[in-house]
Amino acid sequence: MPRLAQMKGSLHIQNFYIGKLKAKQEQLFESDPELAQLLDNVAEVLSEHVVTLADDIAELEYED
Repeated sequence: MPRLAQMKGSLHIQNFYIGKLKAKQEQLFESDPELAQLLDNVAEVLSEHVVTLADDIAELEYED
């Protein structure tokens, strides 16, 4: 299992890219709604992974 610091770094990076995806999705909503929907779907999948990762981090921190 990855170290806690690596997991926290991954969590930070994923949150950063979720923000980028959502910002781009908002920009494209009028001009290319299909691409905007695709970006929204990708952000949703990453968000689900972030929740799982955050739970794993919390569990590891609790164990320490």
